[in-house]
Amino acid sequence: MPGRPFEYPWPTPSGASDSPEWLGRGFRLGDERVSVLSYQIGDSGWTDELTAFHEDTAGSNHPIDRASRELALEPLGALRARTPVLLEIGCSSGFMLRLLRRRLPDAFVIGADYVRGPLEELAGSLPDVPLLQFDLTTCPLPDRSVDAVIMLNVLEHIEDDAGALDQVQRVLRPGGLLILEVPAGPNLYDVYDELLLHHRRYAMSGLRRLVQSSGLEIVRATHLGVLLYPVFAAVKLRNKRFLSRERALQRRVVEQNIRTTGSSALLGAALGLERALGRRLRWPFGIRCILAARKPRSGRPANIPYGRQAAPSRGT
Repeated sequence: MPGRPFEYPWPTPSGASDSPEWLGRGFRLGDERVSVLSYQIGDSGWTDELTAFHEDTAGSNHPIDRASRELALEPLGALRARTPVLLEIGCSSGFMLRLLRRRLPDAFVIGADYVRGPLEELAGSLPDVPLLQFDLTTCPLPDRSVDAVIMLNVLEHIEDDAGALDQVQRVLRPGGLLILEVPAGPNLYDVYDELLLHHRRYAMSGLRRLVQSSGLEIVRATHLGVLLYPVFAAVKLRNKRFLSRERALQRRVVEQNIRTTGSSALLGAALGLERALGRRLRWPFGIRCILAARKPRSGRPANIPYGRQAAPSRGT
């Protein structure tokens, strides 16, 4: 539902006294019109500069990121709300936001991020998408106010990942979905993870327990990059030697790795084959953990198979 007013219980931003109103293109906040609502954040160390480095290096067409966005879309077609509210946390440059709007035109899409700079830039290209700045561990959104939360490569940046997932569970409506992607393989933590301030990489077993402890039920758990894993693991293990080295050297190593993989036609073909096979299989390992979970309603959740194309949501 781009560009339309929409009734939502927007919380009052930090330092403001008036409740915001979404106008379809920006917010009314008292006598002012603003493009981004900002709420209290902590000090994670993440900066506009780190966002720009990653986005400028990887761009919108890196095969791994394209594959992860497509996987994230697949369970969302099962949402039953007529106009589902979708919240992407860590929306950055808006690649996933654009895809959500195109594939799920009936949805009301909200973007959120920790840093303000990318949001202000994004407001220029997506003025009809509500944009929020907040710290997920102190999420200001009301209880039971969204139908799906999408978090792609975000949780590893949050020190209190359990607290963050508690907040996700709180804001989801009953039956709502969490779509989660994180880097896989704790033993593969290398210079890329250190430079981009990852607190950890995840094992799927631990991730499942973490999500379940927040009160969500696992719908689907698999991996991305199973066919790439042998080469990927070898590179990650080799790059451990750059841990705790000078920042300029780390940036060069990470940039070279991203650009090399981003231009690989073989990598794109391998991911395409993996996705086709993944319609029937769940991969036991890979370079990223992909998980969908549901907030309980009455009864047990039905499994949602990855590999099915998301369709515009229509419900009763």
